[in-house]
Amino acid sequence: MKTMAVDTSIWNAISEAGVLVQGTLFLLIILSVLSWAIILAKWFQFRNQDQENKKFLLKFDRSQSLVELKEEAEDLFENSSLARIYSSVIEEFQNQKEIKQKMGSSFDLSFAAESLERELNRSIRNEIGLLEARLSWLASTGSTAPFIGLFGTVWGLMNSFHKIGAMGSASLAVVAPGISEALVATAVGLFAAIPATLFYNQFISKIRVVELEMNDLSSDLLSIMKRHLGT
Repeated sequence: MKTMAVDTSIWNAISEAGVLVQGTLFLLIILSVLSWAIILAKWFQFRNQDQENKKFLLKFDRSQSLVELKEEAEDLFENSSLARIYSSVIEEFQNQKEIKQKMGSSFDLSFAAESLERELNRSIRNEIGLLEARLSWLASTGSTAPFIGLFGTVWGLMNSFHKIGAMGSASLAVVAPGISEALVATAVGLFAAIPATLFYNQFISKIRVVELEMNDLSSDLLSIMKRHLGT
């Protein structure tokens, strides 16, 4: 009695899959490729930012002049979120100093402090927005890819049961192709979702650390600038 050879390789499963399952796999591959492109881009962004933030904080701790440090921040630390926040708020600080020179004793220090604080908060929001850009794609991929893969799985199993019913046979030759389709769809869905979820959580954790650094810098800056404006 001869045994029928059944090709259950991944490539055969994909080539023999129905149009709907192949479309599902194609969609999952696109999600995975785009997710990895975003992961690599964000990884380089965070790496460069971390390096320059550390260098900028050293400069900030040793600096004797707010204005001179602003010029260095713009020239040397273009990838530093802290340097961009510093440059932005120092511009507002210089505006308030000019207002103080014009108004003299009638200068309202509390209003100036509120203006500086608003500028700091605005700058922090902008930087957080830049850091979070495109991370929603990773979150969406991580949450939807398993369900898209599950759809392909269910469809493959439905095809298998349909063939069993049509042929009246539950042999491996009949069942294996549909099961292979199902397993491939599940695997590809997980392949897209797992790294997207892992790196999304990692990047969000990094953003929270950077946000704390921004808040610490803001507190120090605000105290220094209020002291300068009050003298």
